[in-house]
Amino acid sequence: MPILNLSLTTPPDAGRSADIATRLSALTAEHLRKDPTITAVAIQHIDPAHWFAGGRSLAEQGQATFWLDIKVVDGSNTKTELAAWLDAVFAELTALLGGVHHESYALVHEVPAAAYGYGGKTQEFRFIAGRMAG
Repeated sequence: MPILNLSLTTPPDAGRSADIATRLSALTAEHLRKDPTITAVAIQHIDPAHWFAGGRSLAEQGQATFWLDIKVVDGSNTKTELAAWLDAVFAELTALLGGVHHESYALVHEVPAAAYGYGGKTQEFRFIAGRMAG
């Protein structure tokens, strides 16, 4: 049920976006144990002339970069799982984008279960309902 928001400085390409979304969903399932059937990935593209690292645009530097954030329920993953996911994501995006600027970022937002959900129900509701049913 996580949502991943990815910003890239590469030109929009539907095929590449689909490949990236598939790979990020797979890595999220593998390392964070998140169900890929309810994982959302949103990708946006930013002109590298408008993205700056170290005071210079990425267009000027001739490099790509990314900003990725993911929302997961607080406490649903260990520090080791999060570290493995971050490492795998950086390696995969570096390979898919053909190398990236060292100032590329990923952030895991761990949010309270009572404040996060989908389909009109919080994850806390789902947890309690599951416990009562079982």
